Amino acid sequence: MNTWRDHRILDLFGIEVPILQAPMAGASSHEMAIAVAKAGGLGSLPCALLNEAQVRSELAEIRAQVPAAPLSINFFCHRPPEPDLVQELQWRERLRSYYLELGLDPTGPHPSSSRNPFDAAMCALVEEFRPAVVSFHFGLPALDLLSRVKATGAKVISSATTVAEARWLEGHGVDAIVAQGSEAGGHRGIFLQEEITTQLGTFALVPQVVDAVSVPVIASGGITDARGIVAAIVLGACAVQIGTAYLYTPEAKLPKLPKLHRAALRSPLAETTALTNLFTGRPARGMVNRLMREVGPISTLAPSFPLAGGVLAPLRAAAEAAGSDDFMSLWAGQAAPLAKEMSAGPLTRLLAEQALEQFRSLGECIGSVSRPSAQCAVGDAPQSGSRHVHRGAS
Repeated sequence: MNTWRDHRILDLFGIEVPILQAPMAGASSHEMAIAVAKAGGLGSLPCALLNEAQVRSELAEIRAQVPAAPLSINFFCHRPPEPDLVQELQWRERLRSYYLELGLDPTGPHPSSSRNPFDAAMCALVEEFRPAVVSFHFGLPALDLLSRVKATGAKVISSATTVAEARWLEGHGVDAIVAQGSEAGGHRGIFLQEEITTQLGTFALVPQVVDAVSVPVIASGGITDARGIVAAIVLGACAVQIGTAYLYTPEAKLPKLPKLHRAALRSPLAETTALTNLFTGRPARGMVNRLMREVGPISTLAPSFPLAGGVLAPLRAAAEAAGSDDFMSLWAGQAAPLAKEMSAGPLTRLLAEQALEQFRSLGECIGSVSRPSAQCAVGDAPQSGSRHVHRGAS
């Protein structure tokens, strides 16, 4: 497919269609990344839940099957918190009744809950494998690590949930920005402040970020079908990052995405999501289950990210064994019901083809009428005088 009129993201990443598979820690693996890459999009490997050996194994598998395909690998940039015994005890007390209900000891040991932030060891893997793109969540790593990543030739991207975060990221040298609207499933990329009640939706955030920065913008959040892709591009995005739609594919089959999560995605539960900090300690969007209804969805008692999940782990395990999703983190975006159940590769191609067809239809309907912020339009669709310069011919 070479009919996308704005080629900035295509040229920057070396991909064929402006669709990025969101890096979903615990739900996506090398199989999903390979399928998306083969379809011409940008496959992503999330590394926050993987150790060095696991990252190396996943990357080796991807390189073996698609050696020349561009790949994005994703890392978290949070600062590990100091354990707070008082807060942990308060959190245990809040969950005490659930422990007793499930026949568990509220004072018993629990596993640690961890997400690995980007460090020197992971940076060494970037230097060894030299992926086309390195993406970050929760800001950017320390300057020395970021400089090492850039020295490999990798393009650097990160998520912004506000215009201020987008400006900050551009000022720190990213090559493109993921504008993550509040509709997005999973963890918010918020990093300059902690207020979530003022977070913008995708279709308010994207045009403001486009106007505020000069680097390409990738829209994320609530984009599950071709209509969402077209809307994002008309508003000025040069590509989209899609997550929840890929949860419905057979490639989303790691143990962290068990049958209960799949069943929830196929049920009316997918129609209602909320931002919650109960499962990890940071705001993330998921389907509303029992724990969120009865405790939250936001609680000041939840320990800092990622420690909140440790105390929940025994509850989740016991409930899952009984066939219940009461204590699972059922991550999903607000547009989940629009998703199609099909393989990741065909899904990527279908979304791109349908988006192109809708652009052609728009061009035929609008004729020569100018449309605001349409610098990424394709086919015969008219464009307005955006301050961004088009690169590449269709």
